[in-house]
Amino acid sequence: MQHPLKLSVLSVVVAAAAGFGSVVVAGQDAPPKKMGFFVTSVGSGKGGDLGGLAGADKHCQALAQAVGAGGRTWRAYLSTSASGATSAINARDRIGAGPWYNAKGVLVARNVDELHLDNNLNKQTALTEKGDVVNGRGDTPNTHDMLTGSDSHGHAFPGELDTTCGNWTKSGDGSAQVGHHDRTGLDGKPPAKSWNHSHPSRGCSVDALKSSGGGGLFYCFAAK
Repeated sequence: MQHPLKLSVLSVVVAAAAGFGSVVVAGQDAPPKKMGFFVTSVGSGKGGDLGGLAGADKHCQALAQAVGAGGRTWRAYLSTSASGATSAINARDRIGAGPWYNAKGVLVARNVDELHLDNNLNKQTALTEKGDVVNGRGDTPNTHDMLTGSDSHGHAFPGELDTTCGNWTKSGDGSAQVGHHDRTGLDGKPPAKSWNHSHPSRGCSVDALKSSGGGGLFYCFAAK
């Protein structure tokens, strides 16, 4: 006859082993995080002329579709200025509530507030829809200028100053506010390290954007 204490200890060991095994399996079977953020791998080809917000959103959707992520609703992180009876639009209000993960499943930000205060955006995480690293300062060519038209909080600028390349319809004169996806610039001041609010572009043409380190690229977020 086996001793009751030995049976009790054996039962605990077996139960613990069974529980440990289930934890391992659950971890292995955890679904990958859906991509909800990327930097466009290519621009529109027309500099700051993205076809307006609708054209920029369409570009985001097409790039996502090409890598199998077209089942979500994608929006460009771009602000527009007030014009006539049309109110300004803030980039932060277009992109949903989060959380957002990049193409490798790395968390970029949990929500809109975190995105604009303490996010995980840098050269290693601000990847394209294909999961590729985007050239930054020190690379050839440097394409770290991301079109945003926004201030550091994701808001459109007041007044008549052009900060959006004519609400993303100009490919010549004009200017757009840009951010640095690699959080690096000419110095160590906050604007140089800002992902969405670093400096105005030198123009809206392809060549003008290139002259300050841009390629007409911008951020895309899954709003749904």
